[in-house]
Amino acid sequence: GAGRREKQYRAHRGFGDRRGGVISARTYFYADEAKCDQHMETFLRCIDASSGSSEDGFSAIKLTALGRPQFLLQFSEVLVKWRRFFHQMAAEQGQAGRAALEMKLEVEKLQEALANLGIATKAESQHWFTGENLGVSGTVDLLDWNSLIDSRTKLSKLLLVPNMQTGQLEPLLSRFTEEEDLQMKRMLQRMDTLAKRATEKGVRLMVDAEQSYFQPAISRLTLEMQRRFNRDRAIIFNTYQCYLKEAYDNVTVDVELSRREGWHFGTKLVRGAYMEQERERAAQIGYEDPINPTYEKTNEMYHRCLDYILEEIKHSRKANVMVASHNEDTVKFTLRRMMELGIHPSEKKVCFGQLLGMCDQITFPLGQAGFPVYKYVPYGPVNEVLPYLSRRAQENRGFMQRANRERDLLWREFKRRLLAGSFFSPNH
Repeated sequence: GAGRREKQYRAHRGFGDRRGGVISARTYFYADEAKCDQHMETFLRCIDASSGSSEDGFSAIKLTALGRPQFLLQFSEVLVKWRRFFHQMAAEQGQAGRAALEMKLEVEKLQEALANLGIATKAESQHWFTGENLGVSGTVDLLDWNSLIDSRTKLSKLLLVPNMQTGQLEPLLSRFTEEEDLQMKRMLQRMDTLAKRATEKGVRLMVDAEQSYFQPAISRLTLEMQRRFNRDRAIIFNTYQCYLKEAYDNVTVDVELSRREGWHFGTKLVRGAYMEQERERAAQIGYEDPINPTYEKTNEMYHRCLDYILEEIKHSRKANVMVASHNEDTVKFTLRRMMELGIHPSEKKVCFGQLLGMCDQITFPLGQAGFPVYKYVPYGPVNEVLPYLSRRAQENRGFMQRANRERDLLWREFKRRLLAGSFFSPNH
């Protein structure tokens, strides 16, 4: 039964699960593969509903609902270690502090460093940079580096990287058991099933962002789907949370990958949803808080990422963005930049999204002016949807205050007209 399945697994310490103390964010708990199949069927029905209700609709999915989150945590750790190792090598070559895409490792020096660290001899590392035009220019950037960890190579099973804290070499990828390997493959199969249904139905699939300790794996798997399904148009959309300090680097690296490979970049930009969980976990486990220190810094990051994507739309017309925001200043910023860059609403490269029942004073004027604008509809059992809605209420406290002021003004005007005997005439 379901109760017994729930007892089969315990929440991993690294998850920051904390379901007892968190009321504002849903955390999926892996029960078994059958439950993941049920979630997939729900997502398929949502895709069908989106197709039947609007043209160019969207459907949102969460990858933690489609497999065991432990896999996402482990894979994320691998990607973070690998990227950190790249930055360490860049610092050794005097490039610390540069933007992610500006760092370029000299292959000769890199091979010497790998040999000195005891990771690989020069002969062993030589073949890493062949076969996919890597290092032909004599340098390797972050995109080249990331491509070395790929399902098509055996490198990830062999490579050891140095832990700079302990000074010891450690395996990049923890060995999966046979069952864990099957769980990973089933997650990928479910993603593939959903992407194919979305393509058939003409629905865009938005992969929601989740906690930062899952996100590197989620983004990497989403990029793999974009490479396959976004050849002719943007079907798969990744989500970037701009309250993260590394948001701009993540956006720029992924846009550059889409340029090099020629597929359509699709993204939803949000400010972020898991701040309390993120900060509590960082303090408990002992690593740097990944969240921007202030709301103003998050706003700056949002506009910086958005502006970069709008510039990309101007230059290539192969990028697409959903501005998922209830912030009026952000909407005004987007409209101004679209006008300055010559991006017309009819191109449908930029769309807007607000939650159903919120910010209609933003949604309806945008729609009437010809902009593609969407209402995000959460659905499900009340006890599962309430945490989502409570989070939105917390995030939009400023909006609620504006609504209260508007209500007070309307009430004052109502009393004024009633006392003046001019209830139906606004001209007196």
